[in-house]
Amino acid sequence: MKRALFTIPLCLILIGVIVASFVLMGIKPSSSNISQAQKLAEYSKPAVVRILGYSVVGWQFNNPNDPEVEAILSQLNYQSVIGGSGSGAIISSDGYIVTNAHVVEAAQMEDEDIANAAFDQLVTIMADYFQVDYDSVYEYMLTYTQYTEIQKLIKVILPGGDTLDGEVKSYGAPINEGKDVAVLKIEGKNLPTLKLGNSDNIQNQDNIWISGYPAAADSDLLSPDSSLVSSMNAGQISATDKKTEQGSPVIQINAAATHGNSGGPVINEKGEIIGLLTFRGDTVNGQEVQGFNFSVPVNTVKEFTNQAGTKNTFSSTDKLYKEGLELYWGGYYENALEKFEAVQRLYPSHSEIKKFITNSEQRTGDSKTLWSDYKTLFFIVDGVAALLIILLVVFTFAFKPKRPAAAAMATPQTTPAPPSTPENTIPDLNNDGKIDVQDIILALQEQQKKQQKKDDE
Repeated sequence: MKRALFTIPLCLILIGVIVASFVLMGIKPSSSNISQAQKLAEYSKPAVVRILGYSVVGWQFNNPNDPEVEAILSQLNYQSVIGGSGSGAIISSDGYIVTNAHVVEAAQMEDEDIANAAFDQLVTIMADYFQVDYDSVYEYMLTYTQYTEIQKLIKVILPGGDTLDGEVKSYGAPINEGKDVAVLKIEGKNLPTLKLGNSDNIQNQDNIWISGYPAAADSDLLSPDSSLVSSMNAGQISATDKKTEQGSPVIQINAAATHGNSGGPVINEKGEIIGLLTFRGDTVNGQEVQGFNFSVPVNTVKEFTNQAGTKNTFSSTDKLYKEGLELYWGGYYENALEKFEAVQRLYPSHSEIKKFITNSEQRTGDSKTLWSDYKTLFFIVDGVAALLIILLVVFTFAFKPKRPAAAAMATPQTTPAPPSTPENTIPDLNNDGKIDVQDIILALQEQQKKQQKKDDE
């Protein structure tokens, strides 16, 4: 068994190589150093959009003898704009967006209603400027002013800065008139998305986050591009069984929110939308009181996505982006860079990708090795090692060397004795050198004598 002293240790080394390869391939990036809230913020930010729903009314003033009013109208470019801004979330890679109905209400109203609202706004401006009674200004402007055109517009501002036209595909009605949900469509592909969850599964005091573009976060002190950055606030579900006066279910949450947040997604710990922020609690002494906000349950939202004929789809952009983030947070910067660059090729307008590409490039020198990228090489090495183990085992135990055949016990060869002369029964009694008849006679005689002597005794 001398060969086993060599082959068995070698087999053990090869087995160790195989085990080590599987251990290395099984190592996955760990992002345990990143909080769940931070992960949700990075995952959701690219899919949360700002929405402008408004109508533009053109005016004609028919009193040339009133240059002061004419001057104010000129400053307004003979236009009034009514509507507002809100938030929304992209739910399909081809550009379907969910938001509140009241966010885009100004673009859905009848022309007459739009004109009346715009006229009321114009009268208020004139009354404030001239410090005149509203009713008096109303009667004056009604006499000399008429609207010339109405443009209904919905603009969707993506986090990356692109502004696209939105088209309403399904529409409820503002709160206290309907379920306050609208589904919009923009042109696009490979867009980042958020997943729709199930509001039947929510529980009181579940952790939630609301994301959007609150007007209170806008400030003249901030740079213009800051308006493209959504805000995220944390909170909990306060009540799950409340309803509006019309009987539509709503979820009460305590996360801080304000106008501009309307239509923004309410996200659970899985990063799923469980509702859309819809309205706030009543003011107290004219002041907003935070912690009393309400959202439309996502299962109500799904009624409108079904009407719009769309499905909640997950894009390749989402998959690559999340994989890149996990690698980046785990310290695998080179591998993360590959994912982020793939995202940029698919969707160049991604709001976060340039930042992460730059950061990854700066940290490639500190990048860890992702052994799972070498699976093919490991499998080849493991295959060769396994084959060698089999050959060594066979060599050790199946092919034992033949022992030389034991030498047959040799029987000592003795020189055969020359054939012995048969013993003479008749000696040369007469000593003549030969045995002949005379010797026989003498032998017989001698025998007779012995017999006679024996008889005598």
